[in-house]
Amino acid sequence: MKWIGERINFVDQKDKLTIVILPPRVGFQRYLMLIWMAFWLFVGVVVTLQFFQDYTQKEKLVLFIFMSFWVYFAVRVGRSLLYLFFGREFVKVDENALYVKHATGRYGSSYQYFLENISKFQLVSVKENSFQATYENAPWVRGTNKLQFEYMGKTRSFGRKLPEK
Repeated sequence: MKWIGERINFVDQKDKLTIVILPPRVGFQRYLMLIWMAFWLFVGVVVTLQFFQDYTQKEKLVLFIFMSFWVYFAVRVGRSLLYLFFGREFVKVDENALYVKHATGRYGSSYQYFLENISKFQLVSVKENSFQATYENAPWVRGTNKLQFEYMGKTRSFGRKLPEK
C-alpha cells in the first residue's frame, strides 16, 4: 500500500488499481462536534418531553416546528460525524469498469461504471474566497465531491473534500 498525501492510499496490482480516500483529519474539532451533538440530543429529549405537558395547540405547533429543524440538523451533523470517524471512499479500476463505494464503516453501496460509458472526467474547482469554499471547509459539512464524470448522460462524482493538488 502506497500513500499519496495524508488521506489517499492505493494498491497497484497488475489487473486492477484500488484507491482508498480517507476523511479529512480535523483533529480535536471532531471531538468538539461530538460534544455538541451530545448537547443537541439532550435539547431534543427535553423539547420532546414538553410535548406531553399541558400546552395549547399553538404552543405545540411551535414545538413541532422547532423539532423539525432540530431533526434536520441532528441528521446532518450525525452523518458528518459518522463520516469523520468511520468514513472512507473506495475506488477500484480494472480493465472493464470503475467501482466507487462511499462507505461508513462496513456499510455502503458500491457502484459499477463501465469505462466505455464514462466521459468528461474532470476536477470540480471552487473559487478560493467564495462562500462555497468557506462552507466546504467547515468540519460539520461532509463536503462535495471533487472528481466528477458523466456516465450515460448523468453526472457522477467521488473524492469528498479532496485538495485540488
